[in-house]
Amino acid sequence: MTDRTALLAVLAFFLFAALPASASLSARAAGLPDGTKILRDVAYGNDPKQRMDVYISEGTMNAPVILMVHGGAWFLGDKAMPRMYESKAARWLPQGFIFVSMNYRLAPGADALEQAADVASAFAAVQEKASEWGGDPSRVVPMGHSAGAHLVALALASPAIMQGQGAKPVPGAVILDSAALDLPSIMEAPHYRFYDRVFGDDPAYWREASPLHRLAGTPPPLFVVCSTGRDDACPNSESFVAAVRASGGEAALLRVDLSHREINEELGTAGPYTDAVDAFFRSLGLP
Repeated sequence: MTDRTALLAVLAFFLFAALPASASLSARAAGLPDGTKILRDVAYGNDPKQRMDVYISEGTMNAPVILMVHGGAWFLGDKAMPRMYESKAARWLPQGFIFVSMNYRLAPGADALEQAADVASAFAAVQEKASEWGGDPSRVVPMGHSAGAHLVALALASPAIMQGQGAKPVPGAVILDSAALDLPSIMEAPHYRFYDRVFGDDPAYWREASPLHRLAGTPPPLFVVCSTGRDDACPNSESFVAAVRASGGEAALLRVDLSHREINEELGTAGPYTDAVDAFFRSLGLP
Protein backbone atom coordinates (compact mmCIF):
# COMPACT_ATOMS: atom_id res chain seq x y z
CA MET A 1 0.00 0.00 0.00
CA THR A 2 1.43 3.41 -0.93
CA ASP A 3 1.59 6.28 1.54
CA ARG A 4 -1.04 8.18 -0.45
CA THR A 5 -3.35 5.16 -0.56
CA ALA A 6 -2.91 4.61 3.17
CA LEU A 7 -3.72 8.24 3.96
CA LEU A 8 -6.80 8.18 1.74
CA ALA A 9 -7.93 4.98 3.44
CA VAL A 10 -7.61 6.62 6.86
CA LEU A 11 -9.50 9.68 5.66
CA ALA A 12 -12.28 7.63 4.09
CA PHE A 13 -12.64 5.44 7.17
CA PHE A 14 -13.02 8.28 9.63
CA LEU A 15 -15.13 10.49 7.42
CA PHE A 16 -17.51 7.63 6.74
CA ALA A 17 -17.58 6.72 10.41
CA ALA A 18 -18.53 10.27 11.32
CA LEU A 19 -21.61 10.36 9.09
CA PRO A 20 -24.02 8.86 11.64
CA ALA A 21 -23.09 11.61 14.11
CA SER A 22 -25.57 13.91 12.31
CA ALA A 23 -28.47 11.62 13.20
CA SER A 24 -31.00 12.68 15.79
CA LEU A 25 -30.29 12.32 19.49
CA SER A 26 -32.95 9.62 19.82
CA ALA A 27 -31.39 7.59 17.01
CA ARG A 28 -27.92 7.86 18.54
CA ALA A 29 -29.22 6.88 21.95
CA ALA A 30 -31.28 3.95 20.64
CA GLY A 31 -28.69 1.35 21.60
CA LEU A 32 -28.16 2.72 25.10
CA PRO A 33 -29.90 1.53 28.27
CA ASP A 34 -33.31 2.97 29.08
CA GLY A 35 -33.06 6.07 31.21
CA THR A 36 -29.65 7.12 29.90
CA LYS A 37 -29.07 10.84 30.36
CA ILE A 38 -26.73 12.49 27.83
CA LEU A 39 -24.94 15.77 28.49
CA ARG A 40 -23.67 17.09 25.16
CA ASP A 41 -20.64 19.32 24.60
CA VAL A 42 -19.56 19.82 28.20
CA ALA A 43 -16.65 22.27 27.99
CA TYR A 44 -13.22 21.63 29.48
CA GLY A 45 -11.54 24.55 27.67
CA ASN A 46 -12.27 27.55 25.50
CA ASP A 47 -11.65 25.97 22.08
CA PRO A 48 -14.76 24.55 20.34
CA LYS A 49 -13.01 21.18 20.12
CA GLN A 50 -12.45 21.02 23.88
CA ARG A 51 -15.79 19.37 24.57
CA MET A 52 -17.10 16.12 26.08
CA ASP A 53 -20.30 14.08 25.87
CA VAL A 54 -21.35 12.44 29.14
CA TYR A 55 -23.55 9.33 29.38
CA ILE A 56 -25.16 8.70 32.78
CA SER A 57 -27.62 6.07 33.98
CA GLU A 58 -30.61 7.18 36.00
CA GLY A 59 -29.91 7.11 39.74
CA THR A 60 -26.13 6.85 39.40
CA MET A 61 -24.22 7.51 42.65
CA ASN A 62 -20.48 7.42 43.40
CA ALA A 63 -19.86 5.84 40.00
CA PRO A 64 -16.46 5.29 38.42
CA VAL A 65 -15.99 7.14 35.13
CA ILE A 66 -14.53 5.93 31.82
CA LEU A 67 -13.06 8.77 29.74
CA MET A 68 -12.80 7.72 26.06
CA VAL A 69 -10.30 9.41 23.73
CA HIS A 70 -10.96 8.81 20.02
CA GLY A 71 -8.42 7.97 17.34
CA GLY A 72 -8.05 9.35 13.83
CA ALA A 73 -4.34 9.73 13.05
CA TRP A 74 -4.22 12.91 15.21
CA PHE A 75 -6.06 14.99 12.58
CA LEU A 76 -9.47 13.25 12.30
CA GLY A 77 -12.18 11.70 14.45
CA ASP A 78 -14.98 12.84 16.72
CA LYS A 79 -16.42 11.97 20.12
CA ALA A 80 -19.91 11.49 18.67
CA MET A 81 -19.04 8.73 16.20
CA PRO A 82 -21.28 5.83 17.28
CA ARG A 83 -18.34 3.41 17.26
CA MET A 84 -16.72 5.49 19.99
CA TYR A 85 -19.48 5.19 22.57
CA GLU A 86 -22.44 2.95 21.72
CA SER A 87 -21.21 -0.55 22.59
CA LYS A 88 -19.00 0.73 25.41
CA ALA A 89 -21.69 2.80 27.11
CA ALA A 90 -24.21 -0.01 26.60
CA ARG A 91 -21.79 -2.40 28.35
CA TRP A 92 -20.58 -0.31 31.25
CA LEU A 93 -23.46 1.96 32.18
CA PRO A 94 -25.50 -1.00 33.49
CA GLN A 95 -22.46 -2.04 35.54
CA GLY A 96 -22.52 1.30 37.35
CA PHE A 97 -20.07 3.39 35.32
CA ILE A 98 -20.44 6.85 33.81
CA PHE A 99 -19.09 7.01 30.25
CA VAL A 100 -17.53 10.16 28.77
CA SER A 101 -16.40 10.59 25.15
CA MET A 102 -14.12 13.58 24.49
CA ASN A 103 -12.84 15.65 21.60
CA TYR A 104 -9.48 17.40 21.47
CA ARG A 105 -7.88 19.91 19.13
CA LEU A 106 -6.73 18.26 15.92
CA ALA A 107 -3.59 18.58 13.83
CA PRO A 108 -2.39 20.76 12.22
CA GLY A 109 -4.05 23.24 14.58
CA ALA A 110 -2.52 21.48 17.59
CA ASP A 111 0.52 19.23 17.78
CA ALA A 112 0.68 15.95 19.73
CA LEU A 113 2.00 17.59 22.89
CA GLU A 114 -0.85 20.11 22.85
CA GLN A 115 -3.30 17.28 22.22
CA ALA A 116 -1.91 15.36 25.20
CA ALA A 117 -2.36 18.51 27.28
CA ASP A 118 -6.00 18.58 26.11
CA VAL A 119 -6.43 15.01 27.31
CA ALA A 120 -4.93 15.95 30.70
CA SER A 121 -7.24 18.99 30.85
CA ALA A 122 -10.22 16.74 30.20
CA PHE A 123 -9.07 14.39 33.00
CA ALA A 124 -8.95 17.37 35.35
CA ALA A 125 -12.38 18.61 34.25
CA VAL A 126 -13.97 15.18 34.67
CA GLN A 127 -12.40 14.84 38.11
CA GLU A 128 -13.82 18.25 39.01
CA LYS A 129 -17.30 17.65 37.60
CA ALA A 130 -17.78 13.95 38.42
CA SER A 131 -19.59 14.57 41.70
CA GLU A 132 -22.18 16.71 39.90
CA TRP A 133 -22.92 13.73 37.63
CA GLY A 134 -23.13 11.16 40.42
CA GLY A 135 -19.56 10.04 39.82
CA ASP A 136 -16.51 9.43 41.98
CA PRO A 137 -13.72 11.88 41.11
CA SER A 138 -11.08 9.51 42.48
CA ARG A 139 -12.06 6.77 40.02
CA VAL A 140 -11.74 8.30 36.56
CA VAL A 141 -10.22 5.74 34.14
CA PRO A 142 -8.96 6.97 30.75
CA MET A 143 -9.29 4.78 27.68
CA GLY A 144 -7.93 5.65 24.24
CA HIS A 145 -7.87 4.04 20.81
CA SER A 146 -5.16 4.51 18.14
CA ALA A 147 -4.00 8.16 18.24
CA GLY A 148 -6.13 8.55 21.36
CA ALA A 149 -4.27 5.64 22.95
CA HIS A 150 -0.97 7.39 22.21
CA LEU A 151 -2.25 10.60 23.82
CA VAL A 152 -3.49 8.80 26.94
CA ALA A 153 -0.18 6.96 27.29
CA LEU A 154 1.79 10.17 26.74
CA ALA A 155 -0.19 12.10 29.36
CA LEU A 156 0.19 9.32 31.93
CA ALA A 157 3.86 8.65 31.17
CA SER A 158 4.80 12.25 31.89
CA PRO A 159 3.61 13.59 35.26
CA ALA A 160 4.47 17.09 34.03
CA ILE A 161 1.70 16.91 31.42
CA MET A 162 -0.94 15.79 33.93
CA GLN A 163 0.16 18.14 36.70
CA GLY A 164 0.47 21.04 34.29
CA GLN A 165 -3.28 20.82 33.61
CA GLY A 166 -4.30 20.23 37.22
CA ALA A 167 -5.16 16.55 36.79
CA LYS A 168 -4.92 14.25 39.78
CA PRO A 169 -3.64 10.64 39.59
CA VAL A 170 -5.95 8.09 37.98
CA PRO A 171 -6.43 4.48 39.17
CA GLY A 172 -5.55 2.90 35.83
CA ALA A 173 -5.93 3.21 32.06
CA VAL A 174 -6.74 1.19 28.93
CA ILE A 175 -4.50 1.65 25.87
CA LEU A 176 -6.11 0.30 22.68
CA ASP A 177 -3.77 -0.50 19.77
CA SER A 178 -1.36 2.42 19.55
CA ALA A 179 1.63 1.97 17.24
CA ALA A 180 3.24 5.18 18.47
CA LEU A 181 4.29 4.26 22.01
CA ASP A 182 7.95 4.06 20.92
CA LEU A 183 7.81 6.91 18.44
CA PRO A 184 11.48 7.09 17.36
CA SER A 185 11.40 3.42 16.36
CA ILE A 186 8.46 4.21 14.07
CA MET A 187 9.96 7.36 12.57
CA GLU A 188 13.39 5.80 11.97
CA ALA A 189 11.89 2.89 10.01
CA PRO A 190 9.67 2.87 6.90
CA HIS A 191 6.34 4.36 7.96
CA TYR A 192 3.15 5.91 6.64
CA ARG A 193 3.68 9.49 5.49
CA PHE A 194 0.97 10.87 7.73
CA TYR A 195 3.33 10.31 10.67
CA ASP A 196 5.61 12.94 9.11
CA ARG A 197 2.67 15.31 8.83
CA VAL A 198 2.02 14.96 12.57
CA PHE A 199 5.51 14.48 14.07
CA GLY A 200 7.81 16.22 11.58
CA ASP A 201 11.48 15.39 11.14
CA ASP A 202 13.05 16.43 14.45
CA PRO A 203 14.32 13.43 16.49
CA ALA A 204 14.23 15.52 19.67
CA TYR A 205 10.51 16.14 19.15
CA TRP A 206 9.92 12.45 18.44
CA ARG A 207 11.33 11.61 21.86
CA GLU A 208 9.36 14.38 23.53
CA ALA A 209 6.11 13.04 22.02
CA SER A 210 6.98 9.37 22.69
CA PRO A 211 5.35 7.76 25.75
CA LEU A 212 8.25 5.31 26.08
CA HIS A 213 10.83 8.10 26.16
CA ARG A 214 8.74 10.40 28.38
CA LEU A 215 8.15 7.70 30.99
CA ALA A 216 8.98 9.16 34.38
CA GLY A 217 8.18 7.75 37.77
CA THR A 218 5.61 4.98 38.05
CA PRO A 219 2.42 5.29 35.99
CA PRO A 220 -0.90 3.83 37.13
CA PRO A 221 -1.75 0.22 36.21
CA LEU A 222 -2.17 -0.11 32.44
CA PHE A 223 -4.06 -2.57 30.27
CA VAL A 224 -2.51 -2.47 26.80
CA VAL A 225 -4.20 -4.12 23.80
CA CYS A 226 -2.50 -4.68 20.45
CA SER A 227 -3.52 -6.20 17.12
CA THR A 228 -1.47 -9.18 15.98
CA GLY A 229 -2.47 -8.28 12.43
CA ARG A 230 -0.30 -5.14 12.41
CA ASP A 231 3.47 -5.08 12.04
CA ASP A 232 4.20 -2.34 14.54
CA ALA A 233 1.48 -2.28 17.20
CA CYS A 234 2.53 -5.27 19.31
CA PRO A 235 6.32 -4.59 19.18
CA ASN A 236 5.63 -0.98 20.27
CA SER A 237 3.30 -2.18 23.00
CA GLU A 238 5.78 -4.79 24.21
CA SER A 239 8.55 -2.19 24.56
CA PHE A 240 6.28 0.19 26.46
CA VAL A 241 4.93 -2.51 28.78
CA ALA A 242 8.46 -3.70 29.55
CA ALA A 243 9.53 -0.14 30.40
CA VAL A 244 6.51 0.38 32.68
CA ARG A 245 7.28 -2.85 34.51
CA ALA A 246 10.95 -1.89 34.81
CA SER A 247 9.84 1.37 36.45
CA GLY A 248 8.00 -0.63 39.11
CA GLY A 249 4.59 -0.17 37.52
CA GLU A 250 1.95 -2.70 36.56
CA ALA A 251 1.12 -3.28 32.91
CA ALA A 252 -0.72 -6.13 31.22
CA LEU A 253 -0.49 -6.80 27.48
CA LEU A 254 -3.31 -8.45 25.55
CA ARG A 255 -2.55 -9.52 21.99
CA VAL A 256 -5.75 -10.03 20.01
CA ASP A 257 -6.46 -11.41 16.56
CA LEU A 258 -8.58 -8.41 15.62
CA SER A 259 -7.99 -5.59 13.16
CA HIS A 260 -7.16 -2.09 14.34
CA ARG A 261 -10.73 -1.05 13.61
CA GLU A 262 -12.24 -4.11 15.32
CA ILE A 263 -10.30 -3.46 18.53
CA ASN A 264 -12.34 -0.29 18.91
CA GLU A 265 -15.63 -1.49 17.43
CA GLU A 266 -15.87 -4.79 19.32
CA LEU A 267 -15.01 -3.47 22.75
CA GLY A 268 -18.17 -3.66 24.81
CA THR A 269 -19.68 -6.53 22.84
CA ALA A 270 -19.93 -9.95 24.45
CA GLY A 271 -16.80 -12.06 24.23
CA PRO A 272 -13.42 -12.80 25.80
CA TYR A 273 -11.86 -9.51 24.67
CA THR A 274 -14.40 -7.36 26.54
CA ASP A 275 -14.31 -9.83 29.42
CA ALA A 276 -10.56 -9.22 29.73
CA VAL A 277 -11.12 -5.46 29.99
CA ASP A 278 -13.84 -6.10 32.57
CA ALA A 279 -11.36 -8.19 34.57
CA PHE A 280 -8.88 -5.30 34.48
CA PHE A 281 -11.55 -2.94 35.83
CA ARG A 282 -12.30 -5.41 38.64
CA SER A 283 -8.59 -5.55 39.48
CA LEU A 284 -8.79 -1.78 40.08
CA GLY A 285 -11.79 -2.25 42.38
CA LEU A 286 -14.25 -1.00 39.76
CA PRO A 287 -17.15 -0.52 39.68
